Amino acid sequence: MSTKKRAYFGTDGIRGRANQHPMTAEVALRVGMAAGKLFMSQDARRHLVVIGKDTRLSGYMIEPALVAGFTSVGMDVRLFGPLPTPGVAMMTRSLRADLGVMISASHNGFADNGIKLFGPDGYKLSDERELEIEALMDQGLQEGLAAPTELGRVQRIDDSQARYVEIAKAAFPRGLSLAGLRIVVDCANGAAYKVAPAALYELGAEVIPVGVEPNGLNINDECGSTHPEAMARVVREYRADIGIALDGDADRVVICDERGQVVDGDQIMALIADHWAARDRLTGGGVVATVMSNLGLERFLQARGLKLERTQVGDRYVMARMREGGFNLGGEQSGHVILSDFSTTGDGLMAAFQVLAVLRESDRPMSALARQFEPAPQILENVRFAAGRPLENDKVKSAIAEAEARLNGSGRLVVRASGTEPLIRIMAEGDDEGLVSQVVREIAGAVKTAAA
Repeated sequence: MSTKKRAYFGTDGIRGRANQHPMTAEVALRVGMAAGKLFMSQDARRHLVVIGKDTRLSGYMIEPALVAGFTSVGMDVRLFGPLPTPGVAMMTRSLRADLGVMISASHNGFADNGIKLFGPDGYKLSDERELEIEALMDQGLQEGLAAPTELGRVQRIDDSQARYVEIAKAAFPRGLSLAGLRIVVDCANGAAYKVAPAALYELGAEVIPVGVEPNGLNINDECGSTHPEAMARVVREYRADIGIALDGDADRVVICDERGQVVDGDQIMALIADHWAARDRLTGGGVVATVMSNLGLERFLQARGLKLERTQVGDRYVMARMREGGFNLGGEQSGHVILSDFSTTGDGLMAAFQVLAVLRESDRPMSALARQFEPAPQILENVRFAAGRPLENDKVKSAIAEAEARLNGSGRLVVRASGTEPLIRIMAEGDDEGLVSQVVREIAGAVKTAAA
């Protein structure tokens, strides 16, 4: 990862409150012009960018601004409309586009929005590539504009959702069917509100959809993977076999069993890893996860002769390590699960299909599969700050150093600034729950004092 200060891009693209810097129409226009110039080669062919979005009201502002930027430098544009982030990544490669764009703030509320970029290979751009775009954004954008006859053309792709459904279904094992299973799927009033219920139905399930009535303002609102209690309630009400909750752009998933007990991304990765390893499908000798994944997952894998490799937070860093080490399974505790045999980024629906395959093949209830390991006590606290850099405060540094000394050998501590929100995230875990709770409380107190 580059250490150079980034002006626009964070952990996962550009993100912010809609119609406030950096998430304005002007910045979107600059992104389109700069990225378009960077990804335009010198040959005479037409160059192509594909754009998808979730269901936020502000997408109607960001999308045309991006289109104006790309077309002004001579790039043709294909618009997908609402489509999951992994679908945009797949279609970038499938349509042989030079660049892919997803307009989404993922699990954030409707008032935020974001811009994620994918290269022609369908992978998220590297830090270095993003810095190149930033440099071009702040230069004179009047340079390199297309001649009037060379402006880009725009076309809407009406069957993009149907294409993604077929690609996603291919991740479910052939010969298996979901017939006889009653499945609740919560689409968070987001990008998967049509494709997820359709894919599950076409595979044979009885589908009970939740969060499929987007109005531009209700994405992730008391629903989806960040509010799994909504899914769990409907599972119990309808006596379903399993619940699936996606986030606003459907790149993450959490699941609950028939009793409504929720399991996170760590448990999902453990279940898939164990199932794949038993069938010689797991490559790389283990799983790639981030520093936030539970110590229990690491111990679970070690007991099976598998390793857990950790990266910094961000699914693109997980994906980069997977590519380097030949792993085909990785992800984040939050529910980003990457299956590199099928996708180039986290895909909540495809991950759910793997869990459903285990459920179908085992012929056991989900409650017997959901809890693969006993998590080590882990406490996460988010402290919001208005300005400044609390982690550079001497008292905060001292509190962190003292906590690390006390946890040495018996637990882990991760303190970091969020890449998408003005938050300091404090996570500690270990076998002594009282100690874990105490160190988090003390660091949070120091951060709050520094941020006041």
